[in-house]
Amino acid sequence: MEISNSIRSRVLIDALPYIQKYNDKIVVVKYGGNAMTNEELKEAVMSDIVLLSLVGIRVVLVHGGGPEINDMLGRLGIESKFIGGLRYTDKETVDVVKMVLAGKVNKELVAHLAEHGGNAVGLCGIDGKMITADRAEGENGEDLGYVGNITKVNIKPITDSLNNGFIPVIATVACGEDGTTYNINADTAASRIAAELGAENLILMTDIAGLMRNKDDPSTLIPFVNVSEVPFMKRQGIISGGMIPKIDCCVEAVRRGVKKTSIIDGRIPHSILIEILSNEGIGTQFK
Repeated sequence: MEISNSIRSRVLIDALPYIQKYNDKIVVVKYGGNAMTNEELKEAVMSDIVLLSLVGIRVVLVHGGGPEINDMLGRLGIESKFIGGLRYTDKETVDVVKMVLAGKVNKELVAHLAEHGGNAVGLCGIDGKMITADRAEGENGEDLGYVGNITKVNIKPITDSLNNGFIPVIATVACGEDGTTYNINADTAASRIAAELGAENLILMTDIAGLMRNKDDPSTLIPFVNVSEVPFMKRQGIISGGMIPKIDCCVEAVRRGVKKTSIIDGRIPHSILIEILSNEGIGTQFK
């Protein structure tokens, strides 16, 4: 469908207040799910991030890479094991996680952003001791191997990159005080990084529409949630299963000073632009 110049100009005018609102503000995007594996969606995400950067929004991209890790572990004959939704990470697995996240996935994203005219730099939590961690335990005290619990975030490598005009692309592996490498959940890392940066917005990309009253009915999407409502919604069963850790990350970020957090549907092309540059947004916002 051909779009007229008048419609194009209307879109730009409508976006102007949001561009002004976010100008020179930090937005942290946690990139994962189907948007990482579907090439069309990946291209849309990359162009969204470059566009936001070019209009003066300071974007930080934090990424996971579960499917790529699973693929590499399979090639090496190493079994993938999960405990309470977290990947059990033995010594062999943490080496693969570091190689795949900080090497393959991270550098491919930097290259994709460059293809779209972006100026990006690849980082991981080990660089400059950006993310320091100690060994985490499962919900019931289970041994998770080299899964990390974040103890400290050093934002200097990130702010230095932003101040020099780069889009920081961060792989979520961390280091212990003794140099041990830890695997960090990407939602958790994005939440903590956003808080330490004093971000205007944290966006978690997922493979669902957002928080719904009925998880099987997208028409029951809840567009806005006050963080004080979350405990009640858990008791009611509205927040359950895999949504609990994601929403806990949103709540933690808001309580640590992030202005707004959003869970959005990464299966929708240009969902990041819809979230930031429109009044309605997309998905569920937490304040």
